[in-house]
Amino acid sequence: MVELPGCICARSRYNLRAMTAPIVVLWIYIVLLVAGGLVGFLKAGSKASLIASSIFALPLVLAALGIVPAVVAEVVLGILLVYMGMKYAKTKKVMPSGVMAGLSAVALVARFLLK
Repeated sequence: MVELPGCICARSRYNLRAMTAPIVVLWIYIVLLVAGGLVGFLKAGSKASLIASSIFALPLVLAALGIVPAVVAEVVLGILLVYMGMKYAKTKKVMPSGVMAGLSAVALVARFLLK
């Protein structure tokens, strides 16, 4: 088989079709997590938001790609849920802690229900 430049090879096409629902949920969460960090940086100049979102996204990406076990994703989601939930309870600010706590809870529940 001849592979054309810029085309997805047959092996990659198979992997795209084999993505399960929990992995799709994880990719959506990763995009939202990094986008939130980027928005925090652009709107408020928060380097901490950008760095923290990138640090937490890394193990999630590795789990989504199957490089580390899936349980790593659940642990990271749980840590973010607890941390952001505690921050929301303390500050009562919906943005960003309340939204991230809610997204973390939804992603965690969805990953368990869709297995």
